[in-house]
Amino acid sequence: MPWNEETTMSIKQKFISIALQEVDNFSELCREFQISRPCGYKWLTRFKKTGLEGLKDRSRRPVSSPLKTPMIIEQMILEVREKHPAWGARKIFAYLTRQGKAGLPDPATITRILHRYGKISKEDSLDRKAFKRFEHALPNQLWQMDFKGHFALGTGRCNPLTILDDCSRFSLAVKACKNQQEPTVKDVLTEVFRTYGMPERMTMDNGAPWGHGYGAPGFSRLEVWLIRLGILTSHSRPYHPQTQGKDERFHRSLKAELLKNKIFTSFEDAQQKFDAWRHMYNTERPHEALAMNTPATKYQVSPRKYAEKLPEIEYGLGGRVRMVKNRGDIDYKGQRYFISESMAGLPVQILDSQRDGILEVYLCSKKVREIDLINKISARKID
Repeated sequence: MPWNEETTMSIKQKFISIALQEVDNFSELCREFQISRPCGYKWLTRFKKTGLEGLKDRSRRPVSSPLKTPMIIEQMILEVREKHPAWGARKIFAYLTRQGKAGLPDPATITRILHRYGKISKEDSLDRKAFKRFEHALPNQLWQMDFKGHFALGTGRCNPLTILDDCSRFSLAVKACKNQQEPTVKDVLTEVFRTYGMPERMTMDNGAPWGHGYGAPGFSRLEVWLIRLGILTSHSRPYHPQTQGKDERFHRSLKAELLKNKIFTSFEDAQQKFDAWRHMYNTERPHEALAMNTPATKYQVSPRKYAEKLPEIEYGLGGRVRMVKNRGDIDYKGQRYFISESMAGLPVQILDSQRDGILEVYLCSKKVREIDLINKISARKID
């Protein structure tokens, strides 16, 4: 039996032709065509008003969308996204709110707008992972420092050095360095200390120039300089860069918002772009960890002023003071114990500990070694 194919339009026309004959039982006619009585009356009414045109399927889309975001608002959102391609909906919402813009949709709607205009890639969506980190209560209690890799310039390789305040996420420095050596880092830190004062503590990874590598026995010259300034130092756990999670996250933002979108022709050009981006990061960019406030609203300059001349090393009563020799060791009760070559010529203090046979060695206020009198060795370096 051949298939009798009928279009929706032909069925409607057949129904109307019968209904116009004023059939006795309209309900029975509707059941015969497998439609409801309201649907049958709707078809009949539309035909009487506009003829066959009224029987055509109509779009389900509403004539008006009172909740649709106005085009001028959408354009405003897209302009911010164009200027800051790595910013998500919440940052855009907070930024425009702070600019006094009215009539903004919520962040979820902004996300839909960005999706609709193709401004959010699958990679962007997968990269949005929220997690919480411990933070210090006050600015300048801890600074994190690290290099963001290196990249080629026309005149060498640029090594971006970053310093970040743990509490406020305030960027204290993004410097275009020509190398990753101790004198270069020291010059940058000196400039930062003169501008913002000094922190209570700094944390770095274990590599040069601030460390001696994983498992190495000594301290770097840079670390000794920081200790003498009265800054406590610590290092991230070996092979655990998340210990410096905030600086690592800062590096992700630096890469997404600047490094992968810009071309740098020279160190001077790189530094100008670094300075402009750092200013935007500190004063304009909403930070989700700060309830969408900017780092500049939370940061305060440290009251600890930088000492242009290193203070003399002095120790209180109750300990034994020894001078570190050129090879980095000290003499104590006829035995030599290694401390650190970078402390050569400096006095250290030896104090009793609460453990039998263990002495503690301090440089200024920093415990740098433990001495095991029983086994007659320098027990371990203290980070």
